[in-house]
Amino acid sequence: MSEAAIHSVTAPVARPELLASLDPLLREWLPRQRWFAGKGRPVTGFSLVTANELLPSTAQLGLLHLLVRAHQPLTPAQGAGTQPGDCYQLLIGVREALPPHLAPALIGHVEEGPLAGHTVYEALHDPRPADVLLEALRTRARVGELRFERDRRQEIRGDLIPRLITAEQSNSSLVFGDTFILKLLRRIVPGVNPDLELPLALAREGCPRVPAPTAWMAADLDGETYTLGVLQPYVQGAVDGWELALSELAKDGCRDGEGFTGEARALGRATAEVHTALARALPTVTLGHVQMELLVDGMTERLATAAQAVPALRPYAAGLRTAFEALADLASEGRTWTAQRIHGDLHLGQCLRAPSGEWSLIDFEGEPSKPLAERRMPQPPLRDIAGMLRSFDYAAHAVPGALGSPRAGGTPVPAVPDWADICRAAYCAGYAEVAGRDPRADPVLLRAYETDKAIYEVLYEARHRPDWLPVPMAAIRRLAASP
Repeated sequence: MSEAAIHSVTAPVARPELLASLDPLLREWLPRQRWFAGKGRPVTGFSLVTANELLPSTAQLGLLHLLVRAHQPLTPAQGAGTQPGDCYQLLIGVREALPPHLAPALIGHVEEGPLAGHTVYEALHDPRPADVLLEALRTRARVGELRFERDRRQEIRGDLIPRLITAEQSNSSLVFGDTFILKLLRRIVPGVNPDLELPLALAREGCPRVPAPTAWMAADLDGETYTLGVLQPYVQGAVDGWELALSELAKDGCRDGEGFTGEARALGRATAEVHTALARALPTVTLGHVQMELLVDGMTERLATAAQAVPALRPYAAGLRTAFEALADLASEGRTWTAQRIHGDLHLGQCLRAPSGEWSLIDFEGEPSKPLAERRMPQPPLRDIAGMLRSFDYAAHAVPGALGSPRAGGTPVPAVPDWADICRAAYCAGYAEVAGRDPRADPVLLRAYETDKAIYEVLYEARHRPDWLPVPMAAIRRLAASP
């Protein structure tokens, strides 16, 4: 598709009528998507933020880009009434009839409004709409409020075959010919997303541990910029750290940790390279008594909330609280810490090992459930390190051969003896080789962050994967007994 063709499809969409006709279909379809954040509460209505045609719906194939706000009732903890709702990015294909191979992408059949008589579906399953997105990025198109940008120094070929990655959770990704990967954010908030901001900053610093953005999508609304998607080089043949760790654990004779020690050390070095580059690229701040008091208060509050929701946590609450109290005491004595921009949600699954053996860090979005302003705040690098240390612990409980799940029946097995401890030590040693300081040299802050992470894991597993609850509970017992 040419740039002129993309620019020509900006005719106004009949927005109120369009949304009214899609409303009953979206109420059924949207809550079933993995990336829908409001599960467990009904959708009471929608409001349209933007609607643009990337392919005109009067043609044999139409493509609509929508930003839609889903309204849902408040939870009892939030009070009565309905909240404004989260804003979601939808790419909706429009056809008169859906080919059999696109049946899994079906949203529904429209009975009234401007699309009456047509079938609408999740367009990312269809190569033609995916091609339209890549062409818009290649040509730096403008479509209504939508803006497609790219790094002019990087070439984007227009003949790359797209495929949808089906294992995504909070977002969606398209791979183009094993050359690029386009991550499309699903829950949209105002502001520059760290998943674009931080890789751009790292690219300016020449950091090779993070693929530099080739292009990106944004929307300009009411004076705010909304990041919609990021196109980056695809690391062909790469294996993520979680899969690689479980593969090593599956090998006979490697369960003592030795088979993964070198990888853990290299991953520690890669993490330190990213942290040092971020500290050069973006401002750092000093956290003193007042800032650390707020940090400790947040950790203590999360512990109280989790203990109220998960009875198994209550016997350990007093011991866990000592980790936060020790940090508060250290801060009150005048100790300060340096905070900087960090990854924000670092674990083995966010790390890719290329066939060359080099490690890359990906997905800098942070925890999507947290406000964007919080995700963009400078934080001590030990927060990232604590997340990785917890990830080694999770891998030690997972059964090799069932990647992504504990075992065929869904229950974690006992931890592999010493594997996690050996890998955690190697990771910290590798980090120290680059950063010049071993993370274990700050045991009070590291224990506080690891405790906070384990508490989060307990609450998450209790709500979503109760069979996994023994994994973080084993860490809870260890952390509660720590001096």
